Amino acid sequence: MGRYVIRRLIQAIPVLLGATLLIYALVHYLPGDPVQALAGEKRADPLVAEMIRQKYHLNDPFLLQYWNYISGVFKGDLGESLTGRSVTDMISEAFPYTVNLALVAFIMEAVIGVLAGVMAALRKGKFIDQLVLISTLFVISIPVFVTGFVLQLVLGVKLKTDYGVDFFPVSFNEEDGLRAYLLPAFVLASTSLAYVARLTRTSLMETMRADYVRTAVAKGLKRRRVIGRHALRNALIPIVTFLGADLGGLMGGAVITEKIFNMHGIGGLLAQSVYQKQGTVIVGMVTLLVMIYLITTLLVDLLYAVLDPRIRYE
Repeated sequence: MGRYVIRRLIQAIPVLLGATLLIYALVHYLPGDPVQALAGEKRADPLVAEMIRQKYHLNDPFLLQYWNYISGVFKGDLGESLTGRSVTDMISEAFPYTVNLALVAFIMEAVIGVLAGVMAALRKGKFIDQLVLISTLFVISIPVFVTGFVLQLVLGVKLKTDYGVDFFPVSFNEEDGLRAYLLPAFVLASTSLAYVARLTRTSLMETMRADYVRTAVAKGLKRRRVIGRHALRNALIPIVTFLGADLGGLMGGAVITEKIFNMHGIGGLLAQSVYQKQGTVIVGMVTLLVMIYLITTLLVDLLYAVLDPRIRYE
């Protein structure tokens, strides 16, 4: 196991280099002048603009700029934005909001999605199965921003004005604690939750037809033990794969959700940095997201051995 982890960590280095090089190139060759973007609609002072370009080495060749950046990354320095702020500090301010949002969304996705899928698989063709199939299809068909605005209007506004229930804040307020994350997290997790429910249903129904499950039933084991100990455990392997890959997606794909609920997380910072052409900030955040994705992928692979003892990594 130890050798496998070390090998995977070594393999992650070229992946990290390739991803950062690709993003750095995309940002570098974006049309427009990032220094002029700082000045907004006014024309940037040529002297000041040249000083900023020299300070941040914007006149250097592309590969030299990338080398300076990636050398700093391996030393723990993600660089500075063109306004002089440390990228590490900017990410540190926004990161907790996005992490909290992603974790609450991930828990909703895993718990509600798996439960709905299990209930649908065990009641195949019945009312609950049809309800899960139709409702998940409905959720998948609706864009996230529509879901967000509708839930914000219904639960945040109508529920308060018509029935006096003020439980779901329309706009994010840190002082509301966990309550502030519930509605945004559900919006963020809605599509993935529907996929998890459908994946769980299909995987569990297929596993229930396996020979070892039928053998367990023939031995007279209780239905709860057959499902929980034998069928569900193996059926969870593709679901764990999806959930592991989706955790990185939840953190990187929260741009729309954070904008709807006025959250100052990584998604909002990323959108603002793209608009202002702050290349160092964009690459810094993408580098962080790539590292999170690589770590979650490694953890998912290790979890396979826990779910299925036949899997060995030595």
